[in-house]
Amino acid sequence: MRSDWTDLPEDLRGQIEAHTGPISAITPAPAGNHADIACTLHTAGGRTFVKAARKLAGRDGPEVMSLRREAAVNPHVAELAPRLRWQAEAGGWLALGFEHVEGRRADFSPGSPDLVALAKTIHALQATPCPDVVRLAVERRWQQVLEDTTPLSGNVLLHTDLNEDNFIITPDGRAYLVDWAFTSRGAAWVELGLLVPWLIKAGHSPQSAEEWVAQFSSWAEVDPGCVTRWSVAFAELWRTRSEVNPAEWVAFYAGLIRRWADHRLKERPR
Repeated sequence: MRSDWTDLPEDLRGQIEAHTGPISAITPAPAGNHADIACTLHTAGGRTFVKAARKLAGRDGPEVMSLRREAAVNPHVAELAPRLRWQAEAGGWLALGFEHVEGRRADFSPGSPDLVALAKTIHALQATPCPDVVRLAVERRWQQVLEDTTPLSGNVLLHTDLNEDNFIITPDGRAYLVDWAFTSRGAAWVELGLLVPWLIKAGHSPQSAEEWVAQFSSWAEVDPGCVTRWSVAFAELWRTRSEVNPAEWVAFYAGLIRRWADHRLKERPR
């Protein structure tokens, strides 16, 4: 459950208003879960999207660390993401203020024109040099469930959460990629593998989802056995998470991955 704006320390709210000017209205974000507060601030100077998170016992917890990752990578992905305008920190909280982007969430369903924008964004993302500030190695996620994570390692910039809610399509057709909480470095094909469950959620079959990601050379070149082993480990990781986390979305997401892994085991055994 997200916190209320009034939970922010007075000093931090003062810092924020120094950047934005007096706040006339606050609109909570409809989606997302990588911050304690996510909302749009309405001011005389325009709108600002704010994400804020509190530290844990005086140190950075997972939510604050995710915001620091977003802040660090933002200058390097200016063509893909809303611009970070300012940072503020006080009273055990960190807040980031981004330019507000008006638009709709993307539609990844079969035949959607948004799939063209998705492909262009992936090409642009994978052509962007991975800056030194990105230190999270994507293979670390699967070290406990996958014996050999070497095929996942690399130096390509990865967003790692290309779901429909993280794509904003503006009225003029521009696509913005938001929520860089888990930006990582790794092999390019991993980004595509992480996308497959979201394509299935949007109505693709596992086979058609794989056919879509096959347009990228990194997917066509990876050893199919490596992908199958990883998909099984991916499914196992989220199965165990669903057993300890009762949130409905966790079980749903775990089911999407399991469906894909089962397809690969049937079509391309390990």
